[in-house]
Amino acid sequence: MDKIKLVLRKFKGENININIKKLSGEWEGFYRIRFGRLRIIIEFQFERNRAYIEEIDWRGNVYK
Repeated sequence: MDKIKLVLRKFKGENININIKKLSGEWEGFYRIRFGRLRIIIEFQFERNRAYIEEIDWRGNVYK
């Protein structure tokens, strides 16, 4: 939970070093957050100041 809070602080504009990537293709509109082998797929609704976690899984499972 603490790592997710860091992600939200980064999107608020704080200078935090987190590996976030905007996704494309089937996952267009979502972002991937990487913590070691763990992947979190998250959707941000910036206009509503909301973030929705779509999936949390290991690297080999999350994109399939």
